[in-house]
Amino acid sequence: MATAAKLIELAGKRFKVETSQMTPDQDFFQALNIDSIQALELLSDIEMEFDVEIPDYELQGVVTFDALAALIDKRR
Repeated sequence: MATAAKLIELAGKRFKVETSQMTPDQDFFQALNIDSIQALELLSDIEMEFDVEIPDYELQGVVTFDALAALIDKRR
């Protein structure tokens, strides 16, 4: 499964949001209707799921599932 698709699945489970309408190029804050605190919770899940550590400074401007997937892939 592609990283972006796995992210969408993980995020949907975390926030109990239907994932069938989500796309990799979508803004995950809007798609999930979350705030920055909830995004940090998601980041914790992501780091555990993908066994990566993503520094906060690398997340500046990252708002789509695709961009987040690229960061994860770069770290693995």
